[in-house]
Amino acid sequence: MKKSPANIKDLKAEVARLKRENERLKKEKKFTVDKPTVKVPKPIKPIFDKAQITVGKYFDSLKLNPSKGSIEIGGERYILVRASALSMEFLNSFSQFYSDRGEEEALNIGKNMLFDLAHVLGIEDANNFHRKMNLQDPISKLSAGPVHFAYSGWAFVDILKESKPSPDENFFIKYNHPYSFEADSWVKAKKKSKTTVCIMNAGYSSGWCEASFGIPLTAVEISCKAKGDKCCTFIMAPPHKIDHYLQQEKTYSKEADVSIPAFLERKKIEEKVKSSLVEKEVLLKEIHHRVKNNLQIISSLLNLQAEKIEDETAREKYIESIGRIKSMAIIHELLYRSKNLSTIQIREYLDELVSFISQTYNLRSAIKVDLQFDINKESIDINKAIPCGIIINELLSNAFKYAFPDEKKGTITVEFTGTGKKHYKLKVSDDGGGIADNVNLDNPETLGLQLIYSLVEQIDGKIKVISSSRGTAFTIVFSAD
Repeated sequence: MKKSPANIKDLKAEVARLKRENERLKKEKKFTVDKPTVKVPKPIKPIFDKAQITVGKYFDSLKLNPSKGSIEIGGERYILVRASALSMEFLNSFSQFYSDRGEEEALNIGKNMLFDLAHVLGIEDANNFHRKMNLQDPISKLSAGPVHFAYSGWAFVDILKESKPSPDENFFIKYNHPYSFEADSWVKAKKKSKTTVCIMNAGYSSGWCEASFGIPLTAVEISCKAKGDKCCTFIMAPPHKIDHYLQQEKTYSKEADVSIPAFLERKKIEEKVKSSLVEKEVLLKEIHHRVKNNLQIISSLLNLQAEKIEDETAREKYIESIGRIKSMAIIHELLYRSKNLSTIQIREYLDELVSFISQTYNLRSAIKVDLQFDINKESIDINKAIPCGIIINELLSNAFKYAFPDEKKGTITVEFTGTGKKHYKLKVSDDGGGIADNVNLDNPETLGLQLIYSLVEQIDGKIKVISSSRGTAFTIVFSAD
């Protein structure tokens, strides 16, 4: 039976239409995939074949909209980042930024940062795909990772046959990345690295697998094309088992420069240091508390002894010693209560010290004590505070004892001021009768004055004394550092 010319004509038209449609579809298709996007051992290949189809369809939905600055795939917004900026150039910049730390430490800081970033990205991308694809078992969850890895331009994944991906501490995967974007950036720049460079590849893949299997995992690159090796090869395992697998590698040696990254390793180290610091601070506070208690015991013993001494001069020497001990005890008490163990609040310290000395010597309450502050810095270094406190104790107690004879009334003024950022000024003055003529200030013979001059020298200070019938003023300027 002959076919009618009209039918042949219609068929030719239909063939032509189909060809045009096919060409249109080819132009619209965003990815050309004529080879597998992942290579895996045969037992798990069917699961990965399924993942290639699902993830491939997901990436077919790519939409570029430069007028809105957006790239969308499967309803999710993506961004493009130049590969070298996250590999060779990033590490080179870090080496410059942290050049004061040395090249090795600078690179470690940069690598830790990249690993942590990539590990988090791997975890979150995995969780997102698991929800979208409704994946339940660990191997199925894993399957989307390498395919997504390939489509998003990180690397092609070749999982080797010795791998044993089990959801427990025996988890082990060995895999190659023949086209790692990180190693490729070095190769294209015609530069050779001394160390492995595929940090983000290790971080992302271990993050994805960690989310898939529900156990902590890390990955180590044991060979790298950036170093001149034939391939970028990795092993992945729980952090506490990774060293065991490294020892089994034929190419591994203890001298090999292979770093073992751990997710948020830097944070964990900082937390350990902080915890250790807190323990030491608690211990130091306890020591200050015990020192204060011991000084209080010594002070109490001296008090008991002083009460039994009938000789006025001898008893006075005991009271002077008690004052010196008390000035140190107050500091240790303040340090015990302080958050900062290297400095104390100068106002609080002088308030307590002056109050104690006044209660000890001003039994008649006929002498007024005026304490004044004019300082920018609220705290003072402990190494300055102790000598300063003893100086105040000596000057103030001397003023109480000698400035106002015959039970005269008067005023003692204690001023503590800051002369700029680098110096303090301490002035203890009174409106009493002045220093006795038989006291040689240039070459003092009394223990109190000798102690004052010695302590002023200890705190890098200078002392000036003005005395007349209208009163005496001791002015001490010393370094704040």
